[in-house]
Amino acid sequence: MSFDHGWAAINLEMPPRVPRTEYSADFHWDLVRAVTGIEADDSSPRQLRTEASKAFMKAWNYDFLWNTMVGDQYFGERRTKMGHAVYQASGGDYADEVSCPFGTPEEALSLDVEAAYPLPPRAELVKAFEENYRASSSMRSDAVNMTGTYVSCMSGLISLFGWDMLLTAAGTDPDRFGALADRYGRWMMHFYEALAESDVPMVMIHDDIVWTSGPFIHPDWYRRYLFPNLKRYIAPLKEAGKKVAFTSDGDYSLFIDDVAASGVDCFVMEPMTDMGAIAERYGKTHSFVGNADTRILLFGGKADIEAEVRRCMDVGKSCPGFFMAVGNHIPPNTPVENVLWYNEIYEQLSKR
Repeated sequence: MSFDHGWAAINLEMPPRVPRTEYSADFHWDLVRAVTGIEADDSSPRQLRTEASKAFMKAWNYDFLWNTMVGDQYFGERRTKMGHAVYQASGGDYADEVSCPFGTPEEALSLDVEAAYPLPPRAELVKAFEENYRASSSMRSDAVNMTGTYVSCMSGLISLFGWDMLLTAAGTDPDRFGALADRYGRWMMHFYEALAESDVPMVMIHDDIVWTSGPFIHPDWYRRYLFPNLKRYIAPLKEAGKKVAFTSDGDYSLFIDDVAASGVDCFVMEPMTDMGAIAERYGKTHSFVGNADTRILLFGGKADIEAEVRRCMDVGKSCPGFFMAVGNHIPPNTPVENVLWYNEIYEQLSKR
């Protein structure tokens, strides 16, 4: 019943249990082994890892499978490399290369995005989105699946320039940086026009618009440049009858109303964003996903974990579109017994 419950929540038809999703738990291999009995890790053959992850998501009854297609692959080599800290248990994702192809803020502010990063024809993009959606659906067919864009605006500029150059360029000339964001938005519209033509029912728009502490550019800048682009992206999707979800890391509490006004149907958030405010203002008109604090699973005891799940349920359980999830992720160093306890409490409290 996972799809039925998930799709009911997306459509604000309150299901009999609070649906759920998680992020990264399906490759927390010690957890996967404890839940499924399948022996897999980062060094296992891909087919075995896929089998183990699918079995885990089925056992934990995922109702919503977060997924995007458009990342930095469309930038080629002309993008900043910022390195990567260890996340995987094996440490295989560590990277220490740091480089930026833009030598000065002027080079960044002058970038002609469409000329620098040519895209395939729309028909190819439509096909790519549909194939990505089907690939996601193959992992968990009995769940709400989606495709979408990861580098939607601010995340794309971060990927292109890196934090140092982005902040320097934005501080040097905020209006020219806004004009650059508009050029980037015109480039991104090619993807949204393709998504509107595709046969996928739900689109995820990911954009890390803020830090943990909130906006890193003046809020007026976001409202003049970023949110108008987001609204333009969403318009053809809504005309085509798609459901649209929005995800940002960090604390976007200041922009909850702006995100809603852009036309999204679903909020996805980390613990820093005020889920209570979303529930109070939009709990009857929008779905939302969140937002247990992963740090409590990592460092807390059973009482702390239970209190955190109860906090989320107290906020969301009366709302028809609420999905339970740990935000941001359940990383591989989270104690297995803590995650199993989290799941036990979720299952106890999920029935309405």
